[in-house]
Amino acid sequence: MLLSKMGVLLFTFLYLILLYSINIVAYKDQEWKKATATYAKDTEGSLITEGACGYGDLHKASYGKHSVGLSTILFNRGSTCGACYEIRCVDHILWCMLGSPSVIVTATDFCPPNFGLSVDYGGWCNFPREHFELSQAAFAEIAKGKADIIPIQYRRVKCERSGGLKFTMSGSSHFYQVLITNVGLDGEVFAVKVKGSRTGWIPMARNWGMNWHCNVNLQHQPLSFEVTSSTGKTLTSYNVAPPNWQFGQTFQGKQF
Repeated sequence: MLLSKMGVLLFTFLYLILLYSINIVAYKDQEWKKATATYAKDTEGSLITEGACGYGDLHKASYGKHSVGLSTILFNRGSTCGACYEIRCVDHILWCMLGSPSVIVTATDFCPPNFGLSVDYGGWCNFPREHFELSQAAFAEIAKGKADIIPIQYRRVKCERSGGLKFTMSGSSHFYQVLITNVGLDGEVFAVKVKGSRTGWIPMARNWGMNWHCNVNLQHQPLSFEVTSSTGKTLTSYNVAPPNWQFGQTFQGKQF
């Protein structure tokens, strides 16, 4: 019996080590893939307008100048919002910076298709093309400003964030919505649950981008959140918002 229990414990320990190792390899050793990139002209050094991920002002969301809009196939109906990519310009001696330096950006927007143009001439974001529309400042770190569309290589990387997940409240008495930002690890959110002091755990549905909602009155009670990343890791932050929370306020929880 003792040997049997020890065997189970050893198996569990080895399984956890393997799972952790796979998670690390998924980010550090991911192969470079080919795509193309352009940039969105802006005056603030970032795509600060309301994007398809719902982050609003990207400086307040802590993504700043390192933002990117994704083509249809990469955006995946908003499920890729918050993901981090390492991008470098390649195979173009005139446009790429010497040594092909890379930049890490966060997916914050959708690059809409233009079916009136071909995928090779203007319809860069048409399905199934993989294309990145970088902020002007991020583009300038890998390519020369005179460049238009450039060949790139990209790969998913771990998102390095400072501080915990941020939860911004919105909605009304019977429609509760939360915007989740500053997500570390893989950056993507697969599932969200919310719990008040007078409720059990309530699954939330993706409204759009990184906005999640439920049709429950959660006012006048402290709120806890359970967030699951796309890699299956679940993080629970208890009593993030106090009982007197108000719509429009932002609260900070734990980090992956």
